[in-house]
Amino acid sequence: MKFYIRHCCSIVLLLLAALSAHGQVGEQLHDFSIGVNGGINLSQISFTPKINQTYLMGPTAGLTLRYTSERYFGILCAFQAELNLNRTGWKEDIYAQNNEKLPDKYERELTYVSLPILASLGFGRKDRGAKGYLVAGPQVSLLVKDREKRSETWTTLANGTPNRINNVVQQYGKKVENKFEYGITAGLGFELSSKVGHFMIEGRYYLGLSNLYGNSKTDPFAESGQRTIVAKITYLFDVLKR
Repeated sequence: MKFYIRHCCSIVLLLLAALSAHGQVGEQLHDFSIGVNGGINLSQISFTPKINQTYLMGPTAGLTLRYTSERYFGILCAFQAELNLNRTGWKEDIYAQNNEKLPDKYERELTYVSLPILASLGFGRKDRGAKGYLVAGPQVSLLVKDREKRSETWTTLANGTPNRINNVVQQYGKKVENKFEYGITAGLGFELSSKVGHFMIEGRYYLGLSNLYGNSKTDPFAESGQRTIVAKITYLFDVLKR
């Protein structure tokens, strides 16, 4: 919980820093850009009790809107919103109770419609040049597809229970119970602007603050939150410049 609180406080401070710039005397801007983004997600689920995993790779793509309102002490202050289709989930690294690596394969693909609402702080040139930038803010998502994939090879014990090193098997066949998800995301990027638009490359980290499954004392998992590394590219073109 302390880990979550520290992240939330960091994001809030960043948002306040961006918002406070609007109350200061700076170069007023009214630039509105729209475009598309796409990239890949590398995701895991933070389960308690633990499930051994490797990263599951999935696509992300969507629309991006950005409104740049002010330059303050060389910092370009902007508001950015996206509407994305994301595939996340988890991929298990399966071992038997005797610590033997098993040929069993299991993946869980979760497809979400996601809405990040971001503060963007840019450092560099606004037009015809390069800049670095920081984005941070909350993200909400709605699960639209839940797909389970397992191999034909499925090693079990004598009683039919899957043979797993930590005996955690409740996730198999268990549908996601909380389809609405929320969390925080932050990232760094590089942008190159030209007369034909803005080209951006970016890395982000998403920390889910909700759980896929119930976490009461009678539920099998005390925690089941998303953790996702995102690499993406974005193209924006200006529709309003003042």
